[in-house]
Amino acid sequence: MDIRGYNMPEDLYYEENHFWIRDEGDTLVMGMDDFAQLLAGEIVYVQLPDEGKELKAGKKFAKIESGKWLGKVYAPVSGELIAVNEELETNPGLINDDCYGKGWMFKIKPSDKGELDNLMRTVEEIDTWLAEEIEKYVTE
Repeated sequence: MDIRGYNMPEDLYYEENHFWIRDEGDTLVMGMDDFAQLLAGEIVYVQLPDEGKELKAGKKFAKIESGKWLGKVYAPVSGELIAVNEELETNPGLINDDCYGKGWMFKIKPSDKGELDNLMRTVEEIDTWLAEEIEKYVTE
């Protein structure tokens, strides 16, 4: 769905640091949302932590860099990092090209899927949040 000019698919959860989460049963797939990848510009580096890493909701576990920006990746839920998109090691620009598809970043086995309820899901929540983020970061 288009919200304020940004592609924000309806079937995903969103967290406040501009990462999306797709629920695939026992696994959650995570990546950077359209707003963040456009604001950051060309992504040049993604830190790919070791699989098996234990994640705690709200704690930093990786970094992303663009030519003009250095960002931190926070765990959206607690659980185990079970896969990383190794293609990003040689082609981090996949995030810019296809942030919701080939540019996925991490797969997590959540310890409590109930933590997804702490993320944004409804059009109203996403629209309100995105309006605030545009006000903060996008200069006319």
